[in-house]
Amino acid sequence: MQEMRDVPVLGATCQRRTAVQWVAASVLLPTWATGAQAQMGLSGAINYAGWFRALSQRMAKAYCQQYLQVLPSAAVDVMGLARKMVQVGSTELAKGMQSGQWPAEVGRQLQEVQKQFALLNQMTSTPATATAAVVAASEQADRTLLIAQAVTEAIEKLAQAPSARLVSLAGRQRMLSQRLAKNYFLTAAKAQSKIVQAQLAADAADFRQALQTLGATPVSTAAIRNELELAGSQWLFFESALRRPADEQGLSAVATTSERLLTVMDKLTSLYEAALREVLG
Repeated sequence: MQEMRDVPVLGATCQRRTAVQWVAASVLLPTWATGAQAQMGLSGAINYAGWFRALSQRMAKAYCQQYLQVLPSAAVDVMGLARKMVQVGSTELAKGMQSGQWPAEVGRQLQEVQKQFALLNQMTSTPATATAAVVAASEQADRTLLIAQAVTEAIEKLAQAPSARLVSLAGRQRMLSQRLAKNYFLTAAKAQSKIVQAQLAADAADFRQALQTLGATPVSTAAIRNELELAGSQWLFFESALRRPADEQGLSAVATTSERLLTVMDKLTSLYEAALREVLG
């Protein structure tokens, strides 16, 4: 097994410089939670359920970063924030079940999401001391992602509006930003496998294609166009970082650029959600 002391570690000066940027980019809960205070609509539910996809990968990414000692204090903060967001999303979507808003199948899927996140919480509750632990957490995160994708698609179908797909698609980009970074860190932790490498390449291709799809859709405002342009720029920075060797500079670059890209894609998803909300009334 690869021990923690054998993996690349960021220098203290670099940690202090980038930690502030990372934590600032990760403050997503207040905006999300504020939206939860309003009555749950289909557009918001798609966004909430879609966030579960990203949160599964975000938790695994933060866990691996703690193992690698890449901005470890900030990684702990991100893990805590992700857990809070899971709680908020679960609570708000459960209200839809209690009011009879969602079909029984959606309710069963939401319960399964909570079950899978509980397992992921348990697996990431103590620091990893070997590569096998972060690999196991990643595999559990992937199982959580599968059910989160299923419930997102189920709610998307309830909307019966073409623009609902845009909310889900933009939201999926949040997940891809986190899974790409997670797999980069898994490689740095010597957890290399053909599956990880294939997923890195496939996810990068998916992200590029989704940006093109979003840019070509007629549902567009000045704010959406501006955010799409920014997303394209941030993607170039992130893609460049992913191509770097997994040394001190590469680890730092992936940590910071993945967070900035996540923030941009979250804002873009919210803009599409607002557009869908206008359509649905």
